[in-house]
Amino acid sequence: MSDYVQMKEITKSFGKVLANSRVSLSVRKGEIHALLGENGSGKSTLMNMLSGIYSPDSGTILLGDKPHVFDSPRDAIEAGIGMVHQHFKLVEVMTVKENIVAGTSRRFLMEGESLSQRIREIGERYGLSVDPEAKVYDLSVGQKQTVEILKMLYRGADVLILDEPTAVLTPQETGVLFDILRTMREQGCAIIIITHKLNEVMELSDRVTVLRRGECIGTVNTAETTPQQLTEMMVGRPVQLRIDRAEAERTAEPVLVVKSLGAKNLVGVETLKDMSFSMHGGEILGVAGVAGSGQRELCEILAGLMTASSGSVRFQGEEILGLSPIEITRKGVSMSFVPEDRLGMGLVAGMDITSNVLLRSFQKDKGFFLDRRSGREKAEQIVERYEVSTPSVRHILKKLSGGNIQKVLLGREVDMEPTLLITAYPVRGLDIGASYHVYDILNQQKQQGVAVLFIGEDLDVLMQICDRLMVLHAGEVMGIVDPAAVTKEEIGLMMMGEKAAGAAAEAAEKGGEA
Repeated sequence: MSDYVQMKEITKSFGKVLANSRVSLSVRKGEIHALLGENGSGKSTLMNMLSGIYSPDSGTILLGDKPHVFDSPRDAIEAGIGMVHQHFKLVEVMTVKENIVAGTSRRFLMEGESLSQRIREIGERYGLSVDPEAKVYDLSVGQKQTVEILKMLYRGADVLILDEPTAVLTPQETGVLFDILRTMREQGCAIIIITHKLNEVMELSDRVTVLRRGECIGTVNTAETTPQQLTEMMVGRPVQLRIDRAEAERTAEPVLVVKSLGAKNLVGVETLKDMSFSMHGGEILGVAGVAGSGQRELCEILAGLMTASSGSVRFQGEEILGLSPIEITRKGVSMSFVPEDRLGMGLVAGMDITSNVLLRSFQKDKGFFLDRRSGREKAEQIVERYEVSTPSVRHILKKLSGGNIQKVLLGREVDMEPTLLITAYPVRGLDIGASYHVYDILNQQKQQGVAVLFIGEDLDVLMQICDRLMVLHAGEVMGIVDPAAVTKEEIGLMMMGEKAAGAAAEAAEKGGEA
């Protein structure tokens, strides 16, 4: 089978940052090709050049044997290349078919039932099922992704690029997507998946190309490699791919008791609905759910950053709902919340690492003067313990990479020696080695008697490290289960809105009772 897409010696810089350095990639029709690498390895940049969003500084792109220059995504689409981005580009108030034809010259040539029929025919050919007349805001996340794929196929794409396609899907939706992609492979499409999830690479792909720090490390046949070998290619060194669930003695009394917690957004829509749960010292309670299920609101209410509309939050028997963030912190609650904007939650971009550490520790200092020497020592400990790549602790935070900024944030929060540690997406942006180091830190906190609330997006990790798992759907608790007693599929159903049932749920609920 000959190569259809060829990217030869592609180089791309943004100012002084070299995103891709002489990268070569070839993809065949009728194959699923995984582009694997850590965050910041250059995967998305490379595919953005293939899809016409960026232009390479040097190098050649060929389709078949013909060189192509893409000055825009429209040029790429006309050449048969379509990209489905991680964040969907759909207009919620429009119908499926309106989104599919929006911006095309064919939108005025096919209307009404003829357009709907054409979309259904494409869907049937590739195993895509969605109602062309449905409003996008009524669709699930998985269905929205189906619309994005349909949109590319309708426009004539036979090379499909998907950027982290399972990041916001339940296990069931992931299974449906994989079936669709296999059908498309059988129909002769060339499919490129940008990912960092090794289990998905092994399950789905035919070949894998690994990038590291903007360079191509190599391309291998999936059937002839292992997750361990791929990890070493990604990171550059051997990494132990195992997460242990640490043993720890759980406190008899709960550290945190949340009852009937409710919240509304600025327009009055409920974001949390009658949420109740409890936590003990010496345990990790995981929180699972598709993006936007209430995770952020829960974090911010517990930390005093958001006002609840109803309910109670008692920390060590004392009501803390309504207290300020500083008052809550002084009681022993520490939050390491890592949103997409890492610098928007307690870190100051223009200050150095030491000053950012002092933002927290100054609350413990007595008197009018900051102990900068002590702050510098703490900052140096954090840099060493978390392997922060920085010239010194006097380095300005915004000049660090996103992953290193994240290490500073988590390290500072753990250094506060909290009784309750709230950590949301703590490994987002970190390489595999650093991620497993963070899991070790969370286990250490648990063994020291800390109650850890761990909000994550990787269901496999949550099931391995957490003692109990609370599953959210649309701001409501579907159940609190023992991860060792349920399957990913059962959790997936809960993420889609089905209440938990069975012995696993009952055992976990009893384990959390006050």
